[in-house]
Amino acid sequence: MPSPSYLLVIPMHKDELIALHQRLSDIKDYFEERSSGVLFPQYHALKINPSQVHKSKLEHKYAIFILATELANAMNDVDFASSGRISSRMKELAEKTLKEIECSQ
Repeated sequence: MPSPSYLLVIPMHKDELIALHQRLSDIKDYFEERSSGVLFPQYHALKINPSQVHKSKLEHKYAIFILATELANAMNDVDFASSGRISSRMKELAEKTLKEIECSQ
């Protein structure tokens, strides 16, 4: 049975992933500036940021999923209704990407 079209993932080039990572990082910065209670501990623990172009494509992909999970959780705290589902899906994708990183080493 084919996947629904909304589940299809289009592969991105490393530079596109880094650009997305930067946009998400900008959103994170916005949340951090506007609310003292919003923290991103998992993302900060990774010590991977968009300016580190020497990091692998998989490392940036993992950082994106971790950051997206924490952003969705932050949005949930602000009462955005669908952000819980987004957070769960991003967490699943982060775990899958972490397995890919482990297998590639």
